[in-house]
Amino acid sequence: MNNRVVVFGPGPMFKGGIANYNTSLAKAFDKPGDIEVYIVSWTQQYPAIIPRDFIDKSSKVDQLAGTKIKVHYITNYNNPASWNKTYKLIKTINPRMVIFQWSIAVQGLPLGYIANKLSKNTAIEVVFDLHFVKQKEGSGIDKTFTKYGIKNAHTYVVHSYQTAKELEELFPATKFNIVAGNESAVLTQPKNTGVKTVLKLYHPIYDMFKVDEHFDIEAQKKKLKLKKHVFLFFGFIRKYKGLHNVIPAFAEVAEQRNDVSLLVVGESFWHTLDTKKLSTKLKQGVFGFAKKLLLKKQDDETNYRPLELIEQLGIQDSVTVINEFVPNEAVHTYFQVSDSIVLYYLTATPSGVESISYNFKLPVLATKVGHFPETIKDGYNGYLAEPENISSMAAAMIKSIEKPINRENVATSSKDMSWENYAKAIWNRK
Repeated sequence: MNNRVVVFGPGPMFKGGIANYNTSLAKAFDKPGDIEVYIVSWTQQYPAIIPRDFIDKSSKVDQLAGTKIKVHYITNYNNPASWNKTYKLIKTINPRMVIFQWSIAVQGLPLGYIANKLSKNTAIEVVFDLHFVKQKEGSGIDKTFTKYGIKNAHTYVVHSYQTAKELEELFPATKFNIVAGNESAVLTQPKNTGVKTVLKLYHPIYDMFKVDEHFDIEAQKKKLKLKKHVFLFFGFIRKYKGLHNVIPAFAEVAEQRNDVSLLVVGESFWHTLDTKKLSTKLKQGVFGFAKKLLLKKQDDETNYRPLELIEQLGIQDSVTVINEFVPNEAVHTYFQVSDSIVLYYLTATPSGVESISYNFKLPVLATKVGHFPETIKDGYNGYLAEPENISSMAAAMIKSIEKPINRENVATSSKDMSWENYAKAIWNRK
């Protein structure tokens, strides 16, 4: 039996949730010891004009230490010759399965090319792990890129029924068999039937982030100037994550209570390069022109600066900001000092930050958008607020203090969401 799997996506040298996700999935396949695992990664994930640094220069821990995973950094978005080299490499590996991480529409050109060539090999199953179908910040050609990028998959994995519905809407002529996957074998449709399998799973709980039992929480709270009740916003600062709503909602809470803090931890997504450099100015100029052609004005987030609201609302004494990329080994320090994670997103597909919070048994405050009503049971493992409703968001924050969530409920709601179960559900199908 062919026991080789290729997990395609950003390798561990990259920043962000998809790199962590891809690495964690590879480690889950490697853990039993009977599967030969390869990470095939980008060298550059996006068009060269994008003015952002994507390399993780902060984390020191080797995420692949102790594994037998083989990593190939080979695919350059800006070099089509590398796309063909990628196909040839995967063909040489000859895996039973290739799992592509699909997280942004612009990657549709290279991924569509590679997947199309691989799909013609009847011995290889092409799987797309869909982190979205409808782009969070869309451009006029995202739908075209997405259709081209993912159309040649034999199997899709989704983390919410909403994503499965969007997949059906994108390909109305295709018949899909949507099944709720678990570690038991799930029947896969034969490739020649015209019916494609969609495995509805979940976003697994990161095991790379762990509670430090010896961590001095009170000392860290004092160092960060945090008060008794701490609300955490964590991760890249992007418009769809709604920090511009979190801050005014917290301001309403701070008007009513003097024992609350908002802890904002994350890098401003579009502000990572030295703006004084000529290369940065050129990238910003070209990228800005491209966005004007392709993006709706309201979807352009290059000048998204929600942190300015803190001073405008006069809540500096109650807000602590760590406006930088956090090394993986330091993540726990911010989750352990917090009482809840705030995910007041404008739109949502399953969130890596939500997954991290479960690892620390942290209750979730989220808006009723996307998959959140599927994973957050109001009053049990978190509280739900109405989207774009600051008063509702503030009320949920107040409720989390006055009627605190039992953290064991959080643990219970996520106990079966392991990477091992996730990998088994994809691999052990007949």
